[in-house]
Amino acid sequence: MREYLLAVSLPGVTMGTMADFVIGIDEVGRAASKRASPHYIIGIDEVGRGSLAGPVAVAAVAIPRELRIVNRELGKLRDSKKLTPLQRERWAAHVKAHPQIAFAVARVYPRGVERLNISRAANKAALKSLRKLLLNCELRIENCVIKLDGGLYLGDGKQPENVKTVIKGDEKFNAVKLASIVAKVSRDRYMKKLHKKHPQYGFAVHKGYATRGHIAALKEHGISPVHRLTFLKKYPTIMST
Repeated sequence: MREYLLAVSLPGVTMGTMADFVIGIDEVGRAASKRASPHYIIGIDEVGRGSLAGPVAVAAVAIPRELRIVNRELGKLRDSKKLTPLQRERWAAHVKAHPQIAFAVARVYPRGVERLNISRAANKAALKSLRKLLLNCELRIENCVIKLDGGLYLGDGKQPENVKTVIKGDEKFNAVKLASIVAKVSRDRYMKKLHKKHPQYGFAVHKGYATRGHIAALKEHGISPVHRLTFLKKYPTIMST
């Protein structure tokens, strides 16, 4: 795999051997803008930030800049929070089947969330999902415009000029809307698998969030290995069980 495709812009990624790419981050941004317009828009979004259990999941979705996202059967594309579970599943299937759309998903699990804190864990997953996407598709980051939703940043937050964090990005950019859907569907499926291992908590229903049923289950059954201990500190009656 050609590591130079990731060069310059991503924290922790080393430069390849091609001389054309041995330039600094600022220089890359300027050089790319002179050569050609970005070919792809990459949207990045997360889900599971406030959950008491399970991972935080981040999806990165790449679409060609000129691609129109239209599907009459599915209706208007919206961010995942404004879609029903069935609509999200159908949109996720559309993304998976579309020959011009690519995606990658990364997760940070409860022990990682506890160690890093949730913001750093989400940012780590964002960087990991982007790396996977670029490597899998052999995309050059200088040929992409990258939009992250809300409080997401790449790794330690040092982002090049073509990477922007946008408040309510999942309402403004189709790539981010798709990323929100892919992340949600991926995590929901994972939580349903956890439900089979720990059916007493009802993960298939609430997906790990702090519903009344979930809190009641925690008080009755105690804490499982997939719960985030740092998130449960504000429930002293649970921590004492």
